[in-house]
Amino acid sequence: MKTRDFSFDLPDRLIAQYPTQKRGTSRLMVVDRKTRKIQDSLITHLKNYLLPGSLLVLNNTRVRKARFYGVSETQGKVEFVFLERKEKNLWKVLVNKSRKQRKGKRFVFPGGVEAVIEEGAGNIKWIRLSREVDEAWFENNGHMPLPPYIKREDQELDTERYQTVYSRIPGSAAAPTAGLHFTDELLDGLKDSGIDIYYLSLNVGLGTFLPIRSENIEDHVMHEEEYTIPCETADAVNTARQEGKPVVAVGTTVVRALESACEEGDVKSGTFRTGIYIYPGYNFKAVSSMLTNFHIPESTLLLLVSAFAGTNLIRGAYREAIEKEYRFFSYGDAMLVL
Repeated sequence: MKTRDFSFDLPDRLIAQYPTQKRGTSRLMVVDRKTRKIQDSLITHLKNYLLPGSLLVLNNTRVRKARFYGVSETQGKVEFVFLERKEKNLWKVLVNKSRKQRKGKRFVFPGGVEAVIEEGAGNIKWIRLSREVDEAWFENNGHMPLPPYIKREDQELDTERYQTVYSRIPGSAAAPTAGLHFTDELLDGLKDSGIDIYYLSLNVGLGTFLPIRSENIEDHVMHEEEYTIPCETADAVNTARQEGKPVVAVGTTVVRALESACEEGDVKSGTFRTGIYIYPGYNFKAVSSMLTNFHIPESTLLLLVSAFAGTNLIRGAYREAIEKEYRFFSYGDAMLVL
């Protein structure tokens, strides 16, 4: 299967550069896999499409202010995104101008933290910091790691809006964007409608947003990400599946975590790493519905949604979304696939 088969033309005006003026007012496209019907709705009407007793699973990871500008010994300014800690002071980072960033090169970050590149290939490097840093250092000195298709610097509003209202566990280098639509009122309304809500945590990193660069989709290799599924969430998912109740994943990260943890018919609890790569032909084991955003052409996220709903149905839904001017990508509108 060719990567180009998952390409589409998207007008720049449909790439959301800012969130909606008020959280929880996004449009919602509802795609029914059985009837193959597509409806236009609003995220505030989500409960109308979910059966009482459905289990909604959300990713409560919290976006870290992981984007920094390091100053080199020659006073050059280079952008770094901190992805994960390997050991006390050793971090995996995503770096721009990567060809110039060689082993041994030194940088100074805000707060007087120095760093030296130890190893790495391409735009992925390992850097050694001069001292241990904590979440307060990121919060006080970093920038929100907005994706590159948002053509502006991060602003104060992003500190709140590029974060879900239920975020708890810091460590992500990108937001689990399907969750950005939820408000406390929307969650309460779902609970009042008989929807059960549970959480897991997957730290969003390269596995989620690294582009496919191979001609054939089968040749792409996913980077691993860490996730944790609490016992109560695993038990709830397994009970729902046994009772025939829908398991609704909010976002592709939740899909990947639940599918990774599903062994011999049951979802396992615990902390794991996953490099699961879901593309058309995959047999889903844990998830029966999903809420997601509209994704980048030729991305692993689009492949996952295509695997879940069917390539032709998603192709048609995206074509309709463009015609009706839905907002795309991280700050864009939502799609519910039933």
